[in-house]
Amino acid sequence: MSAATTRQENGPKLEQRVVRAAEAALADRQVVNAIDVLVGIGWLAPSHLEEWRQGRVEYLERVTQANLAKLSGAMKLFRTWARGRGLVPSETVYVARTRDRRALRFSKSGNPDIERAYRTHWVSPALSEAKRARLAERQSRPADLVVVMPLKDWTCSECSGTGDLLIMEDPGPMCMTCADMDHLVYLPSGDAALTRRAKKASALCAVVVRFSRSRKRYERQGILVEEAALDRAERECLADEEARGRRREREGARRAEQDVAFEAEMATEIVRLFPGCPATRAEAIARHAGARGSGRVGRSAAGRALDPRAVALAVAASVRHEDTGYDELLMSGVPRTAAREQVGAEVQRILASWQEPGPS
Repeated sequence: MSAATTRQENGPKLEQRVVRAAEAALADRQVVNAIDVLVGIGWLAPSHLEEWRQGRVEYLERVTQANLAKLSGAMKLFRTWARGRGLVPSETVYVARTRDRRALRFSKSGNPDIERAYRTHWVSPALSEAKRARLAERQSRPADLVVVMPLKDWTCSECSGTGDLLIMEDPGPMCMTCADMDHLVYLPSGDAALTRRAKKASALCAVVVRFSRSRKRYERQGILVEEAALDRAERECLADEEARGRRREREGARRAEQDVAFEAEMATEIVRLFPGCPATRAEAIARHAGARGSGRVGRSAAGRALDPRAVALAVAASVRHEDTGYDELLMSGVPRTAAREQVGAEVQRILASWQEPGPS
């Protein structure tokens, strides 16, 4: 097969992937950018993105899983789609989560036009001017400083010591003392109101993250704040604890109503795509895939937008686990990829039968 034929075949597929990723991000936040697309099509791992944001990667293209020609093609497709949708371009500043707040670089070449294209966010024209202004203000805020809970032994690049926390600087990892941050105290995640108030009251603060080997990404553990700021936040939280408790109850009820409505919409979409799927089964799939906080496909941006591909993935996952011997294969030690291959034909047979209308 010639290279030209390969490009012709891959072009439409790449365009579909770019559009799906962009549509999902736009539906989720009413704004979309190049990073959303690169992550959405699988060319940029969240862990590599986080390292770049921490200033540990020279330029973003270095950690993308595509060559420069493919990246250029994908970004052209993205911009063409954005203009076709009538989205409003808004250039945004990207700075590293380091103390010097240096500008982050996207491209290998550093070409100003390429950098500007990466920095441009595309905003829904449905947003009011006031909402656009708030969005622009929020996007232009300096990123939080990031401090890492290391998983391995490490040595400070300045004093050759070590510690439970480090911050990355140009010479290498630095301990809290050498970074002049040892006066800060650690506040673990868990109390959103306390965290928000302590952060607001602290002149200097940093987000603490740790790398999850199982999820292949950095996950937030808490924040570092000034001790006086934490004391003030604790007093404020004690003063209005009862009122916040009542607010949590109201918000919990509202979220429950939203979840029920979303699950009903997803079940309806499942039956539309798979008319032979029993209604009770569609409802069960929607409840499982759309469970809040589950991390399943129904809670992804595409799932919440009821993207047909995301809905189909949720149905396929249910069939794989409930109607085949997939789980037994995993329990017997068969690798996940091999197990999927073994049950793939049965999954496709059931999905094909569900795509036919059921008995009236």
